[in-house]
Amino acid sequence: MRSDVLTTSSVFEANRARGVVRFDVHARDGVTRRGILHESGSLRVRFPSPEGEGLSGVFVNTAGGVAGGDNFDIDIAAGEGSRLTLTTAAAEKVYRAPGAAAQLNIALKVAAGAHIGWLPQETILFDRARVHRSFDIALDETASLLLCEIVVFGRTAMGERVEQGEFVDRWRLSRGGKLVFAETVRLDGNIGAKLARSAMAKSGAAIGTALIVPGDEALIERIREASDSFSGEVGMSAWNGFAMARFCAQDAARLRADMMAVLARSGAALPRLWLN
Repeated sequence: MRSDVLTTSSVFEANRARGVVRFDVHARDGVTRRGILHESGSLRVRFPSPEGEGLSGVFVNTAGGVAGGDNFDIDIAAGEGSRLTLTTAAAEKVYRAPGAAAQLNIALKVAAGAHIGWLPQETILFDRARVHRSFDIALDETASLLLCEIVVFGRTAMGERVEQGEFVDRWRLSRGGKLVFAETVRLDGNIGAKLARSAMAKSGAAIGTALIVPGDEALIERIREASDSFSGEVGMSAWNGFAMARFCAQDAARLRADMMAVLARSGAALPRLWLN
């Protein structure tokens, strides 16, 4: 390999974004407050004024997006009885990756009687983007969780379409120290052709998941009452104290509207940034 190619590759590798956020929250006199916070690299978290008894956090990626070879780690612990809602300042964009995939690693620990709402805005993949994302969640048996994710394969309003790329999404959830939910979604190669299949997305460009703990059939029935208003396809189920809704739509706007309708029926309070 030519020396100039090696030099270019080395420079590219050395300039990959790295970001780490670690913090804990705790409840004191019924009010949630932040504990020790560690930030490094291009990832930041900001805390607006407390809303009621809970605490809100907003992630900011100062790198301006995610590119191949980037690595971001988030580790959050919610102490007993605390309440925390997390979102992002804007949709996260994942750009074309000529080499290694970007790595996004999220660890959430939720203690007895605590609650975490994970409600980021959309993750938007561009053509030939490559990203591996991993969720590791540990819940106490009396903890609660709302985990929502929206992934968009190209901005249809901008005439964009993802043809090739790689998206790997790994979720692992334990409750009371036991693994109770595990799945890995993998889309790679000709993503556009795969999403076009009727059994997958029927040419939809946006997919989403909402996982609600605790959740039961009564919650699912309340959500189904709003089904006539859905613009895309929404599938719902409940099992072993969990409820889940799966979303698929032609574009991000329709899926976001469906997600908001489901969350409203579940009683969740949306972050202010979702309403702007």
